[in-house]
Amino acid sequence: MDIYILYYLSAGAISGLLAGLLGIGGGMIIVPVLIYIFKLQGLPEAALTHVGIGTSLTTIIVTSISSLRTHHSKGAVNWSVWKRMVPGLVIGSLIGAGVASVIHGNSLQAIIGIGAFLVGLKILFTKNKSLEENNFSKLPSPIGQTSLGGFIGIVSAIFGIGGGTLTVPILNHYGLKIQNAVGTSAACGLPIAASGAFGFFIFGRFIDPSVKDALPNGVFGFVHIYAFICVSLASFFTARIGAKLTHKLPAAALKKAFAVLLLIVGIKLILNSKVL
Repeated sequence: MDIYILYYLSAGAISGLLAGLLGIGGGMIIVPVLIYIFKLQGLPEAALTHVGIGTSLTTIIVTSISSLRTHHSKGAVNWSVWKRMVPGLVIGSLIGAGVASVIHGNSLQAIIGIGAFLVGLKILFTKNKSLEENNFSKLPSPIGQTSLGGFIGIVSAIFGIGGGTLTVPILNHYGLKIQNAVGTSAACGLPIAASGAFGFFIFGRFIDPSVKDALPNGVFGFVHIYAFICVSLASFFTARIGAKLTHKLPAAALKKAFAVLLLIVGIKLILNSKVL
């Protein structure tokens, strides 16, 4: 068996466990891990980070469907808000994929590092509002909600995440109680991941032929199919284990430990990018 398949399975197992345990999206975990694995595998620097992001978004398609079904069964998805945000999410994700595809690999890695660092700070120092009921009067106009979706889509595609890091606090700020903010965010993850992954698949087909020839088998556009399959399979099973462990382990302490890990990973990605 190719040793890298074991690496992909391990990465998926870890990301799924942490996602289930801490209630966070797997993208911010899996992108840095995939970058390190792909670097070991010898992917060219020009495409290294792009393939990590494109593959991450592809795995989120699978995990978001599972998460969406769970939240929908509990009545936690606000479909009217989702419908207004979807056009922006789809267009924004495609734009984000296009923007990311023209950013130099090292610079993009530095951007991912900064994102991981900022998310770590957010987990450490911010809390969501504890609302008892939804206050829909605070929501922007339908066009405003579509515009919010566009902003979330662009940023999420560039970072290879499902958008929960942005969507949950934004919807919570605009009057959705945390359960509905999380549920609606889970539903938003599907159009973000699907359109973003499609964008990375398409834009990745127009890279320099010399870079394309240096990519290993299984890479189509900026998506590594073998990594996608292994990560999705492993994370599907371990996310359930993580969700069960949430009720047995000190989640608050674990979140802080994970935040510190993100700070370290972010700094390391920035330094390894050779941008500074």
